[in-house]
Amino acid sequence: MLQLPESPRITTLASLEDSYELCRQITAEYSKTFYLGTLLMPEAKRRAIWAIYVWCRRTDELVDGPRADLTTDATLDHWEQNLEALFAGHPMDDLDVALIDTLERFPMDIQPFRDMIAGQRMDLYRSRYSTFEDLNLYCYRVAGTVGLMSAAVMGVDPNSGSTPWQSPERRNPESEAIALGIANQLTNILRDVGEDARRGRIYIPLEDLAQFNYTEEDLLNGVVDDRWRELMRFQIQRARQFYTQAESGIGSLSQDARFPVWAALMLYRKILDVIEANQYDVFSQRAYVPGYRKFLCLPIARLRAEVL
Repeated sequence: MLQLPESPRITTLASLEDSYELCRQITAEYSKTFYLGTLLMPEAKRRAIWAIYVWCRRTDELVDGPRADLTTDATLDHWEQNLEALFAGHPMDDLDVALIDTLERFPMDIQPFRDMIAGQRMDLYRSRYSTFEDLNLYCYRVAGTVGLMSAAVMGVDPNSGSTPWQSPERRNPESEAIALGIANQLTNILRDVGEDARRGRIYIPLEDLAQFNYTEEDLLNGVVDDRWRELMRFQIQRARQFYTQAESGIGSLSQDARFPVWAALMLYRKILDVIEANQYDVFSQRAYVPGYRKFLCLPIARLRAEVL
């Protein structure tokens, strides 16, 4: 459980090194697959990603953490005020020290951070999404924004597209970064269907449930039958389409970022394979990728980073 600050610290804050170390520890504890991907990055970039991850996780825990029952609009207003202070260079607590340094080293727009808080406001009041258009907005806010934040750290290679097999029309891959965030969030949603249902939440669009004649009551009761399996195949295919879109932007990134991004994409996409192997039972089994299968992805990720 992360401790969220309730008011500005008066005592001396952590040193820069200690702050980054706290961010590293939190990332390693709460997102092992993601953390593995960051270890493939140059030191400055991986430290920056840890700082961003921790801010995003703390934001998410406002509505999904152990103290979520106490969160109101006023709580999120206060968190957004803290965000403004961070971008002005004023840390509120030890973890903010690393993020402020990250913002200085890798300048980025505040808007994706604001958009993420807006996504938490959606979670505060919504437990259903009627259409995929509605869900897509939610996924952008809580995860596509992470893609934008991370892209600012990864950087763009000005020489990308200069080889014969690459497109000469490379650009800043913002849409692909957003697509990767959305793909990851859709994967989270499919993996966590059972856990979310126990909290009374359904993220799969209601129009999709209706298309496969599968009801909210079926989902809340954890019914796994042919209707559910067809529905899940449809959802997984949609998530994979976003991963495919994201792939097209990796070649535009700085060379030292391509391998870790390929690895992160491939590792997270493997969760969908596990869901399939589990016969789409996400109610009684949690889909996770074993360590040995993660390491098997790395040589392929390296090859793709060098060739694509």
